[in-house]
Amino acid sequence: MELTKEEEAALDGKHGETLALAYRVLVAIGEATGSEKLIPIEWAHLSGVNYNTIGDAGEQFLSHLSKDTKFKVKTTVNPMGLDFDTISKYELNEQFIQKQQSIKDSYEKMGAIPSFSCIPYEIFELPKKGTHVSFAESNAAIYANSVSGLKTNKEGAFSALASAITGKSPRSDLRDDKNRKPNVTIQMKIKNKDELTYGMLGYFAGKVAGNSVAISGTTNLDKRSCKSLCAGMGTSGRCGMFTLEEGEGEKIDFDDKEMQNVRDELNTSESGDVITLGSPQLGLEEISDLAVMLHGKSFRKRCMIFCPRAIKKQITDLGYAKEIERAGGEFLYDCCICLTPLINKDNVDSVITNSVKGAYYLRTSNGVDVNLKSLSQIVREETK
Repeated sequence: MELTKEEEAALDGKHGETLALAYRVLVAIGEATGSEKLIPIEWAHLSGVNYNTIGDAGEQFLSHLSKDTKFKVKTTVNPMGLDFDTISKYELNEQFIQKQQSIKDSYEKMGAIPSFSCIPYEIFELPKKGTHVSFAESNAAIYANSVSGLKTNKEGAFSALASAITGKSPRSDLRDDKNRKPNVTIQMKIKNKDELTYGMLGYFAGKVAGNSVAISGTTNLDKRSCKSLCAGMGTSGRCGMFTLEEGEGEKIDFDDKEMQNVRDELNTSESGDVITLGSPQLGLEEISDLAVMLHGKSFRKRCMIFCPRAIKKQITDLGYAKEIERAGGEFLYDCCICLTPLINKDNVDSVITNSVKGAYYLRTSNGVDVNLKSLSQIVREETK
């Protein structure tokens, strides 16, 4: 790779071991992906925030790093494993609470904005199209590339962290315009579509596509369906971008058979003990929709709703929170369905959700069965 004199000096340790380590990570990635140089980024969004994800080694590494490290660019962070406001409602391990607090403190000490959200594209002002960012949250990376017109690869926890520390990223893969052109088209053949359909389409696409995929047969996705598509795609494979058009190259149908195959893989129960909504977290528009759908109704079962704290005041002032809580919904902020200890197989056998991403992680990480239903079906069948 061709490095500037400043980058060479940092790599050689002349500006400290932390910066040298960050540059070593980026150079190694760049050389492995055929990048010729590092380029500036304006925003890093970090994963590796949930203690269940990074464990003791990650917590200790961040604690050590935060002693002398400051992020060089705008840096936001993914959800934690809990909402500190509602700890008393759950029987959580004290060690988990302490370790999660330590991780939170470390990121904030280094200068991260305490967003604790997987939907930064909804709660922050976006830079102009074509801007390079470094997003480690997979649904956010796909949304940034496909909808917001930004440029990022599906970064890993270490690469995004290194980018936050250096303000740089290798110019490779989806940062290069020639790699953003899809060479596979998935033809949507499902007539009656909802957000769950698009989540399953995304899960299918992630398995069969490369860096970028074209999707034909559908246009003008609403926010819920678009986020579901991004999350499903980010869960199952390496694809980091989609376009809604007829692309070149191989054509693959997504029909009733393929959708049923995805459902058979992820849907492991005919019912559920608890309803979970919010993977990705629900934004203001979706909370507004849910409040309207629940007018005059109430949940038959416990319903956990995961949101970014950034919208708490808005949904409270607009009356949405009151309407949903009246219906029995419980709001949880700063956390999400995935990898949370709030849903424990010791007291929950199965979960109802409209999230393909949530279904995958609830089954593989939390060890609970899943009943997949669209939001409209959940409201129709699980309320009175």
